[in-house]
Amino acid sequence: MAFDYDPIAEQYQRSKQTPWRTDVECHTLLATIGPVEGLAVLDVACGEGFYTRQLRHRGAARMTGVDLSPGMIALARRQEAEAPLGIEYRVGDGAALELPETYDLVVAAYLLNYAPTRAVLGAMCQSVAGVLKPGGRFVTVNANPACDFSRAPSYRQYGFETSVPGPWQEGAPVTWTFFLEDGTFAIENYWLSTASHEEALRAAGFHTVRWHPCRVSSEGRLVHGDAFWRTFLAAPPITFLECVKA
Repeated sequence: MAFDYDPIAEQYQRSKQTPWRTDVECHTLLATIGPVEGLAVLDVACGEGFYTRQLRHRGAARMTGVDLSPGMIALARRQEAEAPLGIEYRVGDGAALELPETYDLVVAAYLLNYAPTRAVLGAMCQSVAGVLKPGGRFVTVNANPACDFSRAPSYRQYGFETSVPGPWQEGAPVTWTFFLEDGTFAIENYWLSTASHEEALRAAGFHTVRWHPCRVSSEGRLVHGDAFWRTFLAAPPITFLECVKA
């Protein structure tokens, strides 16, 4: 589960500026999250604080970011020092959150897809539920469990590729290779089925589990054209989840 982001922290930060991440990932995630004014919000797997800062700017009353990578948290704290927003950043494991307070909303960009087994996925869901207030929401962007990455099309035009080194089965590793102007880097996550995700979330106490499809921003359609997005939308490699705790 613990992929080491420390060596690629700055490269991963720059990858957030690619069109699919701004015009699909960011656009859809923020739309799914909705208004956050006055809420206590936790960003799990916050990385260098990309969404953490955005949600604070959007009015979150209390904002905390947690990530397993000390390198990512160091980047986040550096940016907080340069432009203070009152965000607290902690090094911590999304599968074993230890926080003194509870939250109205938990968000996560790519957390659940690092679970190699159903047991670890269950621990992640239990951990998130444990820091949410009753009626609180969990909103996340995730590698799409409905996508068969062993048969996925090429995503090279969007700046990345996916590959599956072994048999396609529960827990299969999926490698994502990102192409930047100054080189490439790769990360590995794991595939667990849609049913496995829903079972883990409901077992953790989420009574509502909604899947949201990718949406392209109007600016993204205007700049790149509808044809550019056709492959991405036909075989979406990411998806969005909105869950409500009982």
